[in-house]
Amino acid sequence: MAESPLLEPDEPDPATLENEAGDSVFFFTCEHAGRFFPRRLGRLGLPEAETLRHIAWDIGIGAVGRDLSRLLNAAAILQTYSRLVIDCNRDPNVPSSIPEISESTEIPGNYRLGEAERAARVDAIFRPYHNAIGAALDRRAAADRVSVLVAMHSFTPVFKGVSRPWHVAVLFNRDPRLAHALAELLRDEGDLMVGENEPYRVSDLTDYTVPVHGERRGLPHVELEIRQDLITDQAGQREWAERLARLLPAAYAQFLRR
Repeated sequence: MAESPLLEPDEPDPATLENEAGDSVFFFTCEHAGRFFPRRLGRLGLPEAETLRHIAWDIGIGAVGRDLSRLLNAAAILQTYSRLVIDCNRDPNVPSSIPEISESTEIPGNYRLGEAERAARVDAIFRPYHNAIGAALDRRAAADRVSVLVAMHSFTPVFKGVSRPWHVAVLFNRDPRLAHALAELLRDEGDLMVGENEPYRVSDLTDYTVPVHGERRGLPHVELEIRQDLITDQAGQREWAERLARLLPAAYAQFLRR
């Protein structure tokens, strides 16, 4: 007998696509915007306090993405479920897709999962989210609309006891052009420490959205990381959205001239 789906009919969809009709070239994704857990999985054996931490989601980035969508009249797609259920910015075939340990926290509900259990999470959450991105980009292409992919993330100020000094980082892999242009403009702000491929970098093993939806399609793209203590409240989220709403169009204009 076939196993029942992971998500019940009344549970949230994995992807929320907002402002698809917006006329901006920018297309924002937020792979770690949400921290929901499917009812059948409980909280994966974790106390609620652990699900509020960075290990479960990218704090603040969903709100920044929504603000940017409004300010630039741009489409944005946000993922609903916790990265601990399945990381929608990892290839499902890599071990970190469904982590047994995140930072130093053990995730009991992820121990020794069988192929069927892993496949259920891919089918219920990962694949629908990325299918939604792909379908939206296909519709834009069919309408002869330009798409500039911006994958939005946030990072914790301290990782395993080590402080991270960067306020913001731009990440890239095979094509650094838009990332370099944005980094220059961020540095010109005068009050920011800007990382390029730090504290993370994009690769086929550690990322999915940029390699698959950006590089393979040949779209201009950048992955953006904002330090979480800067966007934990509404004022910080609005400040960063307004800053990026100024700088992203300028960076894209520089990209076109390069």
